[in-house]
Amino acid sequence: MDYQQILEEIYQEIQSELTEGKVADYIPALAEVEPNQFAMTLTLEDGQQFSVGKSKEYFSIQSISKVLAFSLAIDTYSKSLYKRVGVEPSGSAFNSLIQLEYEEGIPRNPFINAGAIVVVDALMSHFGGDYATLEKVMTFIRETSGNSAIQFDPIVAKSEMEHASRNLSLAQLMKSFGNFENDVHEVVKTYFKQCAISMNTEDLSRAMIYLAFKGKDPITKKQFLSEAQAKRVNALMLTCGHYDASGEFAFHVGLPAKSGVGGGIVAVVPNVMSIAVWSPRLNRYGNSHVGTLALELFTNKTGLSIF
Repeated sequence: MDYQQILEEIYQEIQSELTEGKVADYIPALAEVEPNQFAMTLTLEDGQQFSVGKSKEYFSIQSISKVLAFSLAIDTYSKSLYKRVGVEPSGSAFNSLIQLEYEEGIPRNPFINAGAIVVVDALMSHFGGDYATLEKVMTFIRETSGNSAIQFDPIVAKSEMEHASRNLSLAQLMKSFGNFENDVHEVVKTYFKQCAISMNTEDLSRAMIYLAFKGKDPITKKQFLSEAQAKRVNALMLTCGHYDASGEFAFHVGLPAKSGVGGGIVAVVPNVMSIAVWSPRLNRYGNSHVGTLALELFTNKTGLSIF
């Protein structure tokens, strides 16, 4: 299959859609990003990559980081982690307080904000504080991506912390139900630094290859997760990776995937490849408009869907 030609076709077909949607302007630092950009990268089992667009342009990965942090947490805590965070789709907004209170401080899944904050809290309890936890997450991402230079953007992290009222409220609510172990502000601050990690589509596609191959990086041969753990992460990406639009994404694209409000989406084709796409303008669900379209075009053109 000529993947480069397919990517070039997609690049041409999405051009008219690049002005649709809007950037995540509720985070001031993200509101300043030039909106009409696009990049897409595929990584194959042998490490070969195919890219189109601005594949070397760095952007804030935001909620995509939740997949990597959860991978680290599930490997650390195993099944005991599920006592603190569920595995069901939310069907509600990613930052819903109502659902969290109704369910007594147990987040529906690790990919909504409350769930991701609990994951960071659990990692902080295990690794001994905010600095050590962030370093562990960063080390994991550097290892999976093969890029030791990856950092977080302090300007984005600061911008998010200055508009953190709802996320702090989520954490305080969970603390009131006894599902929180560390200082609320320190956990949320660490969570924002994690979300502010900057990567490009080449880094991101490379970083997700272990999930396409049952937890093992086929390039370095390093086993990051067990086969059972990788299966669970992929299942959660399929059912919860796009918040309350996860069903629609599965319907149109048919791949386990995770989005971020920075405009990135990562997806895996089991036993074949990992994919990263980026375009900053978001649809009404908070997912990249053109990124979603590009992935739908890709699975339609290649037949590489899990369905």
